[in-house]
Amino acid sequence: MGFYIPYAELSAKARTVDNALTSLIEELEAVNYYNQRADVASDDTLKDVLIHNRNEEIEHAVMLFEWLRRNIEEFDGEMRTYIFTEAPLTEVEDMAAEGGAGEKSSPSLGIGSLRK
Repeated sequence: MGFYIPYAELSAKARTVDNALTSLIEELEAVNYYNQRADVASDDTLKDVLIHNRNEEIEHAVMLFEWLRRNIEEFDGEMRTYIFTEAPLTEVEDMAAEGGAGEKSSPSLGIGSLRK
């Protein structure tokens, strides 16, 4: 991504976050490259290899998302609102604000999440 503020002026945390975000962008680009190449591959074995490689890049991207969630409070809050929900994505925020977040209920107790 690059630094918009002189490197020396940035905190160690800001530089570390930049590393994570830049790596995430690179992983997502790789997912896109492999996905497109697999889509047009005429050789089934090559297609399988490209899909395997794409899936590895997805794993790396998800690991970086999790690192961001653990290290940036706002990522954690947004992920808790949107990830693993069933409601339409454009309605999840409104539902969460009304106290009925799009989170799945507990199948055993029939109650929603107890997380704040």
